[in-house]
This record gives sequence, C-alpha cells and structure tokens, in this order.
Amino acid sequence: MTRKQSHLSMFLLYALVLGVALRTSNAGDLRKNFYKKSCPQAEQLVRDITWSKARTNPALGAKLLRMHFHDCFVKGCDASILLDPVGTNQSEKNAVPNLTLDGYDVIDEIKTQIEQKCAGVVSCADILSLAARDAVSFPFKKAMWDVLTGRRDGNVSLASNVNGNIPSPFSNFGTLAQIFSKKGLNVNDLIVLSGAHTLGVARCGTFSRRLYNFTGKGDSDPSLNATYAASLRTQCPNPANLSTTVELDPQSSTSFDSHYYDILVQNQGLLQSDAVLLANKAAVKIVQGLRSANAFFSEFGKSMKKMGNIEVLTGTAGMIRKQCRVVNS
Repeated sequence: MTRKQSHLSMFLLYALVLGVALRTSNAGDLRKNFYKKSCPQAEQLVRDITWSKARTNPALGAKLLRMHFHDCFVKGCDASILLDPVGTNQSEKNAVPNLTLDGYDVIDEIKTQIEQKCAGVVSCADILSLAARDAVSFPFKKAMWDVLTGRRDGNVSLASNVNGNIPSPFSNFGTLAQIFSKKGLNVNDLIVLSGAHTLGVARCGTFSRRLYNFTGKGDSDPSLNATYAASLRTQCPNPANLSTTVELDPQSSTSFDSHYYDILVQNQGLLQSDAVLLANKAAVKIVQGLRSANAFFSEFGKSMKKMGNIEVLTGTAGMIRKQCRVVNS
C-alpha cells in the first residue's frame, strides 16, 4: 500500500468511526414495549412461534437475521423485503442478492396469529426485527439484544432499489465501509455485524473465484489458509455446483458465538468480504477484541439496535399491513 493509499484508508476509517452520513431518521420514535397497551401479547407471540420453529430448524436464526439485514439496507427497516411482486413489477424478493432468502413462512404465521389478537396494530417490520432476534436467541432462552419497536411498514418494494445497497461477497474493504456509512453505520458496526457469519452457509459460487481464478489467471487467493482452501476444493469442485453450500463458520454454523473471529485471524474467512476485514491495522484490532464472546455479544446487540433504526417509518408514515406480502387495498 502506498503512503497516499494508507492516508486515504485511515481517513475513511476515521470518518466512519465518527458516524458520518448518519441516516436513522425517526429512530428516536422507537421504544421498548411499544405495544404494551395496544397489543400486550405481541412480543410473547413472536417469541413463542419463533422458538417453536427454531426448535426444529436450527438454521432459522441465520435465515431471519439475513432477511432482517437485507430489509434494513434497502429503504430502511420497513418490511419491504416481504412484499411479493405485483404484475410485471419485480419486488426486492426478485433481486439476485435476495433470491436465496428464506423464512417468509415464519413471518406469515406470526402475522396471522397476531392479527387474530390485535388486528391492524403490529407492523410486519417490527415482527421481522423481533423474530430475527428471537430466532438467534433460542439456544440461550433469553433475548440476546433489545429490540425497540414502533416501526411502520413501507408500501414500495422494487428490485431495482437493491443494487448497490446490499454488500456483495466480493466487496473490498473500502466498498463495504462506504455502504455501511450510507446507512449511518461505522467500521466497528461493519466488523461486528459481519460476525453474523458465525451462523449459516454460503453457496460455492460466492467464493469459488478465491479457489480457482482469483486474479483471472487460474490462481487461488494467497491470503486464504492453504489447508482450508484444499478442504473447500473438495466440497466445491470446479466448476461449482450452484446448489452446494458450505458452512460460513466451519463446525459452528448453527452456534451464535465469537468463533467467526477466531477463524478469521487464521485466514479462514470464507468470503472475500470476510477476508478483507483484515485490511488495515485498526480493523484487525477490532477483530481481535471481538474474539471474546462477552465482547462480541455486547457489541453485536449495540450494532443491531443501530441497524434496526435505519430510515424507519414511524408515527403516521407508511402503514400497518394486514398481510406482510401485500400492501393494504
């Protein structure tokens, strides 16, 4: 890295840590127990249904956490990811980064049961935020972070809005930092929320270039642990089977823990977007600090609270959808 590049990198890091370009409009209107009077059983219903589903589907935490992330990074946390396409208009669901999202049926079931108790009161955006937290929290039998509520649902969902807002698995550090900055999230949030990759899987196509054609010359990524790379080649032969998946966090993909950071410093981050978190000294220092489970859990809760505030609709903005897949008629 040249001196000029180094200075640029440090300036970017400094600016992001200060939280430049904060975009959490109306976030102050969210609060704990928003439905205490209007629908007191709402949060209990979300938890009970989510825990029931997570009991038989250990992957649910990863699925709903990813869906929540993909919702908030496009037009804010307004449940626009849940809307089905209408006619020839493609919704966010149709965008390439969202084609592998799963768990919509769980949100539908929660919404149906809540509507039977409190019609037209609880937003789909809040249900998604709560369910993502509760699915991850199931093994601990306690809430792993606080979720403020009071969001309202958006009425627009366009596939064209997704491009450039959802980080790519091929992104470099600067691109990731810029995307997060646009959402009011800093470098610490970037590295902390990347820890969600302690859960779930990735398809071979999202990382096969690192194994077989990293620079376009049939080579592999020299930053990838050689033993780990050899193991990945056995799981993902070239050309990759697009339906084959590999654990993001080897041997620990259904456990919400800090193990992701342990493998990261061993150069076993699966995606290019994982590996680049070691791009500069300040970022590495954050990674090292998050190897403590207590530190990770604490910081993850803080960053999830910030993420859940992105461009939320509150008050009389938006609507409370009767069904999460369609806007009210």
